[in-house]
Amino acid sequence: MNRGNGASPLLVMADIVKRFPGVLALGGVDLDVRPGEVHCLLGQNGAGKSTLIKVLAGVHQPDEGTITWNGEEIRLGHPQAAMDLGIATIYQELDLVEGLTVAENIFLGHERTRFGFSQRRQTAREAAALLRRLGHPEISPSTEVGTLSAAGQQIVSMARALSHEARLIIMDEPSAVLDGGEVQRLFHVIRDLTAEGVAVVYISHRLEEIRTIGDRVTVLKDGRTVATGLPAKETPTSEVIRLMTGRSIEYVFPPRPGVPDAEPLLRVQGLGRTGEFADVSFEVSPGEVLGLAGLVGAGRSEIIETVFGARKAQAGTVEVDGTRLRNGSVGAAVQAGIGLCPEERKSQALLLGDSVARNISMASLSRFARGGFLDHDAENRAAEEQVRSLDVRPAGIHREMRTLSGGNQQKIVLARWLLRGCRVLLLDEPTRGVDVGARSEIYALVRRLADSGVAVVVVSSEIEEVLGLSDRVLVIGEGSVLHEGPADDIDEHAVLDIIMRGDAA
Repeated sequence: MNRGNGASPLLVMADIVKRFPGVLALGGVDLDVRPGEVHCLLGQNGAGKSTLIKVLAGVHQPDEGTITWNGEEIRLGHPQAAMDLGIATIYQELDLVEGLTVAENIFLGHERTRFGFSQRRQTAREAAALLRRLGHPEISPSTEVGTLSAAGQQIVSMARALSHEARLIIMDEPSAVLDGGEVQRLFHVIRDLTAEGVAVVYISHRLEEIRTIGDRVTVLKDGRTVATGLPAKETPTSEVIRLMTGRSIEYVFPPRPGVPDAEPLLRVQGLGRTGEFADVSFEVSPGEVLGLAGLVGAGRSEIIETVFGARKAQAGTVEVDGTRLRNGSVGAAVQAGIGLCPEERKSQALLLGDSVARNISMASLSRFARGGFLDHDAENRAAEEQVRSLDVRPAGIHREMRTLSGGNQQKIVLARWLLRGCRVLLLDEPTRGVDVGARSEIYALVRRLADSGVAVVVVSSEIEEVLGLSDRVLVIGEGSVLHEGPADDIDEHAVLDIIMRGDAA
């Protein structure tokens, strides 16, 4: 198939408007998608992408505008109506049930039954056929889905979409948790689907992916379409960024002034956990950024979670400023001045239903205690100071956390540790799900923290990000340190070569 070129649109969304109390989320959005194409939907956090796909998925109903499907105007009153038409959505936060099998997840909500009884063999056969269609026959329908890798769970979500005979699949940040090889396999699956005539709406903050997988691009800004139908491979990345942000952004990292000559602040020696990583040692000085590079599953997150005390080490020690920390104690780590911004901020770091102020102050509540009660005025003043300093938008400290974009949520996690006055900051995937404008701000903030004397450790699946932010780099492979050295002395190809060889340099 010619990937949608010249075909009549399968979907047309015209002048879509959606209002929430006090907020105009969509102020006139246009989007058309052709059969067999990958249509990339881009925009900064808060641009309206999530609201638009929820309108298309039947979760929200538009206040104005029209939706045309296969030439006929439709109204999607609920999610089932969208699925009945063949519109399936794979959200960034995968909605799989970990305790159920692969087959049960694929057919959840439309189980294969006869006379009221579950047809398990038929369910398994159909699930296996869908997995073969996606090029992953190695995934067993009887496997509990919670035991699969992130990439495997992504495939199960696609199989679920296809089980509804999907003609249009919306993929929200599908590559966010995948390493380079898994992303390439994802692209192979997408190409197979579009060759069968399935249309894909692809949302990603990784702009380099757009040229590889996309056919056309639509850009949203402030709830409006600023460009649509742009050719993905011919439109310069700089132009896409300008459309997204309203300004030109040089996608570069802040300059590194050099590490001050000082004694190490954080010292990790011989750290290990059975089955995860072994004999990991490194030091970080005040004012230094140490990057941990490696593929997803290499043990990077497990290492820094163990340093933070969220996992108990079975070997080795962690010291801050010469004092050994109690093994497996988050409290001891925080007391020593360590802060962690974890990989999954929504589930691991934030109280989404609570206020911005409380999410900022939660690691420092004793600071605001007065005679057994909290001084809420002092708490709010401290939160407001952090919100102003980090340019969190919107700035209201009483807003629910869930209403903030990904980039602003990440700033709140950072604000928590800034308020606490941490001396060692551990950052796991600091820009996952963050748009290009907010990325630049976070990069600048990390460098500003280092310049103020904080010792920073950065974990990222994007090797370019690790090399660009760090003064020194550790390459991690299968739970071992394969290389350690200055970031300036190694490039992305060398990192991948070390990982593929798997031997310590």
